Amino acid sequence: MMRDFKETFMKYVFLFCATLSIVSIILIFYFIFQGAIPFLLKTGVWNFLSGSVWRPTASTPKFGIFPMIVGSFAVTIGAVIIGVPIGVLTAVFMAYFCPEKLYRYAKPAINLMAAIPSIIYGFFALQLLVPLSRQLFGGTGMNIITASILLGIMILPTIIGLSESAIRAVPKDFYSASMGLGATHERSVMSVVVPAARSGILSSVILGIGRAIGETMAVILVAGNQPALPRRLTSGVRTLTTNIVLEMGYASGDHRDALIATAAVLFVFIIIINIIFMLIKKNKEVA
Repeated sequence: MMRDFKETFMKYVFLFCATLSIVSIILIFYFIFQGAIPFLLKTGVWNFLSGSVWRPTASTPKFGIFPMIVGSFAVTIGAVIIGVPIGVLTAVFMAYFCPEKLYRYAKPAINLMAAIPSIIYGFFALQLLVPLSRQLFGGTGMNIITASILLGIMILPTIIGLSESAIRAVPKDFYSASMGLGATHERSVMSVVVPAARSGILSSVILGIGRAIGETMAVILVAGNQPALPRRLTSGVRTLTTNIVLEMGYASGDHRDALIATAAVLFVFIIIINIIFMLIKKNKEVA
């Protein structure tokens, strides 16, 4: 009797948690878009997305977020180019090549990276990466390259941790069979085990991209925060998230609605990115 009660009780606990998650997403969606849609209908979705001038406090306000969209994608792509290869290869090393003595120290260090607040990463980049970028590329040192390197470092714990788990989840029989056929250790790992874990690795990349495109506090310190189209990699940029954080504190009226609409655009971009990766993942699993 008591066992049946516990099972029923836990069933409804799990149901409540699942329902709470769904309701939370619905509420986030509602409160963002109920503030954004009236402004977008008033201004025009295309004018808002394609406008290259952001002057919300001028006598004739202009609300164009295209420079921020470009800035967000520029630093995110840069972070992926830097972070994904390093993260995946590090995960492979941790799973199949790392000596046990080194693993005991390396694994906690990687986990600690995930616990460091983003503002600390920002100060690190401000003190080390910005001066280095200034010496190498000129200018202020606050640019797309610096922000990309910083975000590439910040997404490493996510990619390494999840990719390592995915690689370790591959049955050992895959590796043993490859070795039994005469393949080397390196070839067995890279040509058999890693492809078998691609679904989990792809999931880690998606989460890494989500963190990169949504990062705010660290990017504020190193990206330059210039609401203009970047002409080169050494140009300063402003991302969608930093645009919201920098101006929401004093915004009102249409200015505030424009920032809420910016959040809605970011939300849609995240959804689109996740859908694209899910379709890619599904096609690869079918293949």
